[in-house]
Amino acid sequence: MTRARRQIDIQVAVNAVSDVVQNRPKPIRSIDQIYMKTGDMVMQAELVAHWADNKKLAFIGDGDAISVCVAYLKSEGIVDYGPSQITVFDFDERQVQAIKSFAERKHIRHLNAELYNARDAFPKANRFDRFYTNPPWGQSNDGTSVHVFMERGIEACGYGGQGMIVIADDEELEWPKRVLYTTQKRASDLGYFVGRMQPLMHSYHLDDDALLRSCNLFIEALPGNTSRGKSKPVEKERLINFYGRDQNLKMRYIRSNRPLTLEGADENEWRPENYEDTE
Repeated sequence: MTRARRQIDIQVAVNAVSDVVQNRPKPIRSIDQIYMKTGDMVMQAELVAHWADNKKLAFIGDGDAISVCVAYLKSEGIVDYGPSQITVFDFDERQVQAIKSFAERKHIRHLNAELYNARDAFPKANRFDRFYTNPPWGQSNDGTSVHVFMERGIEACGYGGQGMIVIADDEELEWPKRVLYTTQKRASDLGYFVGRMQPLMHSYHLDDDALLRSCNLFIEALPGNTSRGKSKPVEKERLINFYGRDQNLKMRYIRSNRPLTLEGADENEWRPENYEDTE
């Protein structure tokens, strides 16, 4: 039975999420790593914690680090509900290292991350109760990139359970509506229905479209839904425009060149300019 939600201490929650943000690597815009704003992260993390209470939860990608926020809010006693297990599957080694490092430092035993690209067959099918994904939003491919991440989440849950998909939402633009339509259609083809939708929920650090928002789309498996077979790699034709126009899915992994530390900025990102009268 899901525990009742309670009022949280916003200041304490924001401070906790700021610890997560400090731990997170910088985004790479060319692969659609666009981070959610901190206030929305707080509200989203509390929502996910309650939605997946006592469930095994898979994150199919997690640049925002909502997984870490969810685990940290519970471990710090800011909320008394949350998933029993969280596993993040991400192709960015920096993200995987950051999650593992944070979990180790904060003694969060139910949080883990694995290096994985959604193009490849899913390695741990039928091991989770719910999935969460905030995928590339599919502006240039009618949502195919969204479908791929959603399909991996469905496989993670063995074609059962529930999923939460964070997807672009705008009252004026045409393409988010088209992507919402194709995503709901693809979910239906796989034996899922839309349980509910929370429109215009989140804002992002997005310079070229600061007003673009996203929604939470909740899908749920039909009773008795059955698997469509063994997980397989994604077909090459579905990799076109995966991260935007002319941005095909080419990279298997983003590798980290240096250990993740919290001491300060990457030495390759800055240089000093000294006073002339100093040595």
